Amino acid sequence: MAVVLVPSLVAAQASGKKRFEVDAGTVGEALRGLPVSDLLLDERGELRRLVNVYVDGVDVRESDGLDTKLAPEAEVRVIAAIAGG
Repeated sequence: MAVVLVPSLVAAQASGKKRFEVDAGTVGEALRGLPVSDLLLDERGELRRLVNVYVDGVDVRESDGLDTKLAPEAEVRVIAAIAGG
């Protein structure tokens, strides 16, 4: 199973859980299966602008995005960017 790691800010909305084991073929399937998917994906099902996702250290926006294939032992790391002014 692949592992999805979410930042503390997101984990706070999942009862503090930061690590999820998922059985998914793609990044999109993995993220949609999380209890905090609404924080990561917009109403069109796309990654929110300030959410970055890496599979084994590679930014999914530089590969196939949410269609990026996941190996069973893949590590998916979600990083929430902080913006302000």
